[in-house]
Amino acid sequence: MYDRRKIKDIKTNLFHVPLRESLSDAKHGTHTFFELITVTVCLEDGSEGTGYTYTGGVGGRAIYDMVEYDLKPILIGKDGDKVEALWDEMNWKVHYVARGGIASFAISAVDIALWDIRCKNANLPLWKMVGGVNDSTKAYYGGIDLAFSQEKLLDNIKNQLAKGHTAVKIKLGKETLQEDIERVAAVRELLGPEKVFMVDANYSWSVEKAIKAVKALEPYDILWLEEPTIPCDFKGYARIADHSNIGIAMGENLHTIYEHRHAMEIGKVSFIQPDASNIGGITGWIKVAHMAEGFNIPVCTHGMQELHVSLLSGIPNAGYLEVHSFPIDEYTMRPLVLKNGRAISPDVSGTGVEFDWKKLSQYKIEM
Repeated sequence: MYDRRKIKDIKTNLFHVPLRESLSDAKHGTHTFFELITVTVCLEDGSEGTGYTYTGGVGGRAIYDMVEYDLKPILIGKDGDKVEALWDEMNWKVHYVARGGIASFAISAVDIALWDIRCKNANLPLWKMVGGVNDSTKAYYGGIDLAFSQEKLLDNIKNQLAKGHTAVKIKLGKETLQEDIERVAAVRELLGPEKVFMVDANYSWSVEKAIKAVKALEPYDILWLEEPTIPCDFKGYARIADHSNIGIAMGENLHTIYEHRHAMEIGKVSFIQPDASNIGGITGWIKVAHMAEGFNIPVCTHGMQELHVSLLSGIPNAGYLEVHSFPIDEYTMRPLVLKNGRAISPDVSGTGVEFDWKKLSQYKIEM
């Protein structure tokens, strides 16, 4: 019997999108561009949905190839409405060679495309499909600013405050902890006592140095210290948390739902930060969000603010949306809308992320 909901085709693209300026942090190094991988899933009845993932400039070709050569062959002909079943099938198909990592990025792009179709088929926006708790969420500006002079750092934050941000995050990981603390003190003075302030060490410290850092940071009313040490050292995170009056956050480098559970259960984090671009898409993200609710932990996000705004808005345990320095939303038809420190979810059917293909076309990598 002919099934109009079967997957007919999958189209994958890779783009190298330049940044306006070089951006650096403590471990990833210097970024001059980001990679954007898009996946458009087409059903027999003409329905289409687009998903995507991104990188800091490494691995995009591998993600593209995994979609094209490993995932696409098993998806063609399958029921496009069975999103969770396809998520499970994709994960098991490649888990032996690529559990987490590249596999999670590739699966994410496909899964987000399937959710785009699901939402359009239901004629509902994503924030309603995942729970409908709210149509907006708290947001903060996340700078990749470790290489900025203190003057440039403060000027950048002033610009973000002028755009409507009421919370900001800066990078740590300078040569000495004293340099980091001097920057923190200057930013807190600029922000005043009312604005929310987070810091991110990008896993550059040992556990011992992180424990010293949380003590030094305490006078500056920091909401959270993000990734103080390597993301797989869950017991190390617990040690840091035990010595800290500041919340500890992590998640962007965790690419399976089980790693996120370990972070909450063993690592004692105060904030969990799943990224739908690398946790298996919307399906994986929702699994982590529900798990976090059981731990009574707020869910925050990393990057891709144009999609995460809807996910956070929809759930009851929403924390903060990161407005990332990789401006993917500038290459969509609806850049992020910010009002009084809150990001507003798109109220259209689908994920609300529609790419400006004309604007992106100049950065397409021919495969």
